[in-house]
Amino acid sequence: MPGLTVARIALGCGNFGGVGSAPEFFGQGLTEDQAFGLMDAAWESGIVHFDTADAYGGGRSEQAIGRWIRSRGVRPRLTTKTFNPMQAGADHGLQPDRIARQLRASLDRLGVDQVDLYLAHDYDPAVPLAESLGAFRAAQADGLIGAYGVSNFDERQLAAALAAGAPTAIQNSYSLLARQDEQALLPLCAERGVAYLAFSPLAGGWLTGKYRRGAAYPAGSRMTQRPEPYAEFVNDRTFAALDRLQAIAASRGMSMAGLALAWLLADDRVAQIVIGPGHPEHLAPVAEALAHPVTEQERDMIDGAVADLAPEEAPEKASGEAQP
Repeated sequence: MPGLTVARIALGCGNFGGVGSAPEFFGQGLTEDQAFGLMDAAWESGIVHFDTADAYGGGRSEQAIGRWIRSRGVRPRLTTKTFNPMQAGADHGLQPDRIARQLRASLDRLGVDQVDLYLAHDYDPAVPLAESLGAFRAAQADGLIGAYGVSNFDERQLAAALAAGAPTAIQNSYSLLARQDEQALLPLCAERGVAYLAFSPLAGGWLTGKYRRGAAYPAGSRMTQRPEPYAEFVNDRTFAALDRLQAIAASRGMSMAGLALAWLLADDRVAQIVIGPGHPEHLAPVAEALAHPVTEQERDMIDGAVADLAPEEAPEKASGEAQP
């Protein structure tokens, strides 16, 4: 079992003031008032862990969370990350001095003395892992972070990180439609006690039923903003699998999104699911999933619905390819 204990559900804040870490969308996404409404709704529903990154919205996400913390007088558990540029053309990567600088800036924006979990937001081939992880260890020794880990690493990269340091968590994209970590990375996490955190559990909205065969993508959806990470889903096999999942969800009296989250919650290899709702009402599938857990037999049925989508081998990943 992982040595790191985290809340089962975290609120992903990548759409506060932007669309993830993409500079071309900085200043877009949710306004601060909308972000406050979403954080209020999440907190009231029992979600007490917020996930962000320094470059989400070019710093706007962390700023919104910090202002919300001060205005509400509560303290969620916090994950933040570093790697990406804070603006177009700015520096990026995992150089030790940059990690130290970015962490100080994140703490200032969040208005806290420590974050619970600090992640390398991507693999940096230009910097030896021992140097990067040494900077994380130093921050931990100074009490600035509770634990550290990595994100968007494949199995080979995580193995190298474990040889160079002691990351206790990895956060990757994982869902019914994106299962590339099952063959090698999840077993490595289990073997080495690394907590596996899943972002994009609804595959950029594909598992909500919003994308339909032959229909235009809804305005403001990920497929109209940043479609590249989800291009592999645009095919007849995916739409057929979604039809099967919708039928299973309907038979259980729940939404497809609720079913997809319940499938993840039934997997004890997944320590945390990071959800990224755009509106408070998008939290409803979380309540559905918690209220209607799937049995092992039902999980096998759900697996069967998407069996022909399973990758034979995890593809080589370009830096930043899967980031939210």
